[in-house]
Amino acid sequence: MNGIIIKTITTAAVVLTMVGGGCSSDKSKGEDTVSAKKTAKLSSSSSSSEGGMPVVKTMKLTEREITHDMVSNGKITARETADLYFRSSEPVSELWVREGQRVKRGQKLARLDLFKLESERARLLSEREKSILDMQDVLIGQGYDPADKASVPEEVLRLARVRSGLDGIETSIALNKKEIEQSTLTAPFDGVVADLKVKRFGIAPTSEPACRIINDGGMQVEFTVLESELPLLHIGDGVEVSPFAGGNSCRGKVTEINPKVDEKGLVKARASLGSCGGMIDGMNARVRVSKNLGKRLVVPKSAVVLRSGREVVFTLEEGKAMWNYVTTGIENLDSREILEGLTAGHTVITDGNENLAHQTPVIQH
Repeated sequence: MNGIIIKTITTAAVVLTMVGGGCSSDKSKGEDTVSAKKTAKLSSSSSSSEGGMPVVKTMKLTEREITHDMVSNGKITARETADLYFRSSEPVSELWVREGQRVKRGQKLARLDLFKLESERARLLSEREKSILDMQDVLIGQGYDPADKASVPEEVLRLARVRSGLDGIETSIALNKKEIEQSTLTAPFDGVVADLKVKRFGIAPTSEPACRIINDGGMQVEFTVLESELPLLHIGDGVEVSPFAGGNSCRGKVTEINPKVDEKGLVKARASLGSCGGMIDGMNARVRVSKNLGKRLVVPKSAVVLRSGREVVFTLEEGKAMWNYVTTGIENLDSREILEGLTAGHTVITDGNENLAHQTPVIQH
């Protein structure tokens, strides 16, 4: 009886062992199948393929020139502007221009009513004649001939002018003459009229400019660069300016760099622009400074992808995509510098590399 029980237990153990082994084998096969499917999916999910193999584009890695682009926002301003003021608060009798009108140097813009100023001038001239007579009386009283001023000592003549009030009158006449001259505004240079604040028959303001003349023939752009980019910026560097409002871009050269870093870590710079149409004082624009850094190992930006948080460039070797960890340097709008990980002569995959794995078979386009 005991022998029968032992035999039964042994048989059951063998059966359980076979069942357990079968389950473990099936599980292992399942995991291998899933892994194979994942690898096949990664290799075949490229944007284009032939016969199930990804199609890629390549280039031969060589040294070529690269430019470093510094991009910033800036404001376009005129190199020459002039605010024109009336010095007397009188009615505007003539207004010959309007806002936006182009004017020439010396062209008359507006004029005040001169009645009050000219009346003042007539009064002052009369006062001067009286003062001259008073001065002559002083000289005669001192025993000198007023007609022969050369014989009068300089100190005596000076005191006679002061006592007669002639010096004060002549000072007032000179001031009146200047006010009459300034009652007519003229353009100091060729340009356009802006911020016109006066109207005909209206009272001219003296606390603010009557108008502004902008020389739009010479424009410039003011912009900022990062403190870290300052060593790359130099006087004479070329810039390209594109207004946010649209229109043609304009080229120029850096003319000024402010030797100071502000609290935001920015450095102000200014560039002079060439002859550009459509540029208006105060426009906002995008500024790009391109600096030629010479020949470096350079790949298109599309050639660099991320794998496990690191930068990778795939190369083509014997029909397979081989991934290479790289260290990149300077970049611009379309290229990146390779510092480590590749050497000249490698065949770099530049397109179709988004979903490649190491040693994936590929077809070169």
